[in-house]
Amino acid sequence: MRLIVFFDLPMLTDSDLTSYRNFRRFLLKNGFVMMQKSVYSRLVLNGNSSELLKNQIRKNLPRDGLIQLLQITEKQYASIEYLKGKSQSNVIDSNERIIEI
Repeated sequence: MRLIVFFDLPMLTDSDLTSYRNFRRFLLKNGFVMMQKSVYSRLVLNGNSSELLKNQIRKNLPRDGLIQLLQITEKQYASIEYLKGKSQSNVIDSNERIIEI
């Protein structure tokens, strides 16, 4: 299973920035890996360990902002499709082994 944390925290004041840094440090210290700027994920063994981790997150919530938790299976996580920028037309995406130029 994977636990994914999405967060949108205000960063207007020095206090906001401190809260953001503290929450991010908490996630990294607890084994989360950054997927995007405000999306972190962690592998969890089972539902019990997921609930314990969710409770730890609840105890370390910043005062303001939005935090969302999503629990998915490894099979669902493996089906993530990564897309970046424009696709290149000169890239051959096939299973064929022979390429004629």
